[in-house]
Amino acid sequence: MSAPRTVAISDHALEHLKYIRETMERSGSFTAVPGWGGVAMGVSALLAAGIAFQQSDTRAALVGWMWSALVAVVCGGIGIYRKTQSGDQSLYTAPGRQFFLSFCPPIVAGGLVTWALFQSGSYAPMAGLWLMLYGAGIVTAGAFSVRVVPIMGVCFMAIGALSFVFSPAWFNWFLAGGFGGLHIVFGLIIARRYGG
Repeated sequence: MSAPRTVAISDHALEHLKYIRETMERSGSFTAVPGWGGVAMGVSALLAAGIAFQQSDTRAALVGWMWSALVAVVCGGIGIYRKTQSGDQSLYTAPGRQFFLSFCPPIVAGGLVTWALFQSGSYAPMAGLWLMLYGAGIVTAGAFSVRVVPIMGVCFMAIGALSFVFSPAWFNWFLAGGFGGLHIVFGLIIARRYGG
């Protein structure tokens, strides 16, 4: 009969610490949502609104909003990067991966629906769809973040739903209020309560 294998206590302790660290990482929240990055996204949206209000063609205004979305992605990405660098969190933790994997499907759906509507010349529902799908992405990703993030997503969805009640002539106002106003308000709240 062979003797039982002996495990050094240090190996056993290290194994337990690894398990505890992985469990805490999985149960944590993604706190690198950028407050000041959100404010910058809101300001870029208000600038886009100013340009869109000058356009006589709805298609041209929508193209301006699409460019604004690219600027917002850059602002948000820089904000997240800076916040992770100044803090203790990595984008590659379980909450960070869950945040982005939850955020992406509604955004991809929004891109595909936008392409289809743009090709068919059906511009009227775009503002509401953008706000609602972006809000849905924020709500689902917010499940892995701080409490104020899903609240922000619900506000985006509410403004998007409300925009369907009004004439398409109001779409610039709804986009400015959502992507401009909500980003600034919630960005300031996040910056104040959760840092940069």
